[in-house]
Amino acid sequence: MSEKTVVQPHKTQLSNRLKRIEGQVRGIERMIEEDRYCVDILLQVAAVKSAMNQVALALMEDHTRHCVSKAIKNNDEDAVINELMDVVKRLTK
Repeated sequence: MSEKTVVQPHKTQLSNRLKRIEGQVRGIERMIEEDRYCVDILLQVAAVKSAMNQVALALMEDHTRHCVSKAIKNNDEDAVINELMDVVKRLTK
């Protein structure tokens, strides 16, 4: 894990999205505890996965527009592109 830090430009929006996702996950837990229909639970799991993908895409866009762009301007494109591709590979597993 990298020890780099950065000021997140959309911190509030990301935090709000994650709080909604947290609520969705708690809802899934309740559905399981209440013995709800499997398909209904699976649809909620799919919704959470989609929401998390949206968070990842938003972070990827911010990273590309700020960190990657800055690194390319500073002639450090190889390292930052390798890092970006590693992240893309992990996200698409």
